[in-house]
Amino acid sequence: MFLKKLCIEPDTEMKYNYGHTGVALVLTLLSVSSSNAEGKKTAKEVVAEVLRRQPLIDAHNDVAMNLREHFSNDLTNVKFDEDLRKQPIWKDLNTSHTDLPRLRSAKFGAVFFSAFVECRTQYRDAVEQTLEQIDVVKRLIKKYDKDLSFSTCVKDAQEAMSKGKIATFIGVEGGHSIQSNLGILRILYELGARYLTLTHNCNNPWADSNWVETKEAKDLLPVEHNGLSNFGLEIVDEMNRLGMMVDLSHTSVLTMKAALARTKAPVIFSHSGAKKIADHQRNVPDDVLELVKKTNSVVMMNFFSGFVRTDGQRATIKDVVDHIEHIRSVAGPDHLGFGGDFDGVDLMPVGLEDVSKYPDLLEALYNTGHWTASDLEKISGGNILRVLGDVEKVSKELQGKEAFQTPLKTEGAKTGGVNITGLITDKFF
Repeated sequence: MFLKKLCIEPDTEMKYNYGHTGVALVLTLLSVSSSNAEGKKTAKEVVAEVLRRQPLIDAHNDVAMNLREHFSNDLTNVKFDEDLRKQPIWKDLNTSHTDLPRLRSAKFGAVFFSAFVECRTQYRDAVEQTLEQIDVVKRLIKKYDKDLSFSTCVKDAQEAMSKGKIATFIGVEGGHSIQSNLGILRILYELGARYLTLTHNCNNPWADSNWVETKEAKDLLPVEHNGLSNFGLEIVDEMNRLGMMVDLSHTSVLTMKAALARTKAPVIFSHSGAKKIADHQRNVPDDVLELVKKTNSVVMMNFFSGFVRTDGQRATIKDVVDHIEHIRSVAGPDHLGFGGDFDGVDLMPVGLEDVSKYPDLLEALYNTGHWTASDLEKISGGNILRVLGDVEKVSKELQGKEAFQTPLKTEGAKTGGVNITGLITDKFF
């Protein structure tokens, strides 16, 4: 019934193959002509050239959450093609960081809009609300189709960028959105979702959240699955078969390791940082970063100040650079990208106040002396395109395999829907 329709046609597969070796070669060739002259150019000039070759891609943006919470998904009075900082309601929101003018000014090529619903919807109306979030993203794309282009694969993204549009993907943030139902997972894929974050800030009946690792939540949210249950492993298998990226942001370390051991395709951390730099449960420890490198996966850097610094001080762009530099030191430049969490949080670093500031971050990285133009192309978007391409390739190889049908009864589940973040901070990140 759910026959996979690949974006990559057999005779064009090589053109869009973003395998590990392939992308390194392509990016190297692209930068050869200018590499000798790099030292004579300013960081601003180098970054401008980088973004002409590889426009920016952000793997996690929460615009849809603001559309739901403040406009009830009604786009009638939403002027996304204007500066929202000058518009009623938007100008007063400390969680509003994104609009088309600012995306354009930063030279965006693609963005993943998150379909996020809160943990309290688990066992209730999680599926309904997730569908509404996907619907509002699609309506936003349709309303602004001169700038945005609905995309589900590497080929779509490349075609959109070649036409000067912003490829617009959908990612579902939280395993509770599928209500432990493989059929719903497949339906979300058919609707265009190209990643699923296995947990949010709550356990579900088959996966443990990052909150099980905190002292604050110990009595409220205990370890239930030691990472992933058998059903959770089958979720990973089915995502591999479908061609949906496994997202490990928000998951516990044991969940991260179980998924990385199981998956046949690279995975993503759609919006995470380095635990060595900021000891927060939302960040990735070094031993997992080693697995990221081994599986050719990618960590998309999160900018929320509370994850970038844990000392109560507001983060700066330099703090974000420190995270990126550390991840590079462990996993290498082929395993980094951006997932800023714009519009999903209320405090961004000084120097990264909204999506328009991305070029400043690339300039800061270049000024460290550790990043070549080729490296910047990878982190700007080349790495996430490579991972998506590899996921598509694995899916193609698994097309002869039957869809998973294992049912999971959720009656009696006690802690999966606990709104841990609400109990502790009254915020949802």
